[in-house]
Amino acid sequence: MPAHLEHINITVSDLDRSLAMVQSLFGWEVRWRGASIHNGETVHVGGADTYLALYQHTKQGPGTDDSYHTTGGLNHVGVVVDHLDKVEEKVKALGFTPHSHADYEPGRRFYFLDHDGVEFEVVSYK
Repeated sequence: MPAHLEHINITVSDLDRSLAMVQSLFGWEVRWRGASIHNGETVHVGGADTYLALYQHTKQGPGTDDSYHTTGGLNHVGVVVDHLDKVEEKVKALGFTPHSHADYEPGRRFYFLDHDGVEFEVVSYK
């Protein structure tokens, strides 16, 4: 069996707000929640094989403005959905602004920035 990506871990400013966002947009379930490194708290949210680890602690600072110019920066999180237009409407309803729409072989996509400036790419191959 080839290797597969299990999770991505992102520091967020408000754990419950970020959790509610990804659950609302993507229908993900909480796999685990508890205490973690540096006296923080982490929640694992996603599906059976992959998940997003959302981490928060009390002594964190703001991120940089442009991850594409930061070595080791997180540029975006790509999420595949079945119904791109429905998810885009949810993104707008949550107050985020979709941008950089593209139709390309083999699918369609758009991006948005969350509350913390984390960029998500939402793509559909249908």
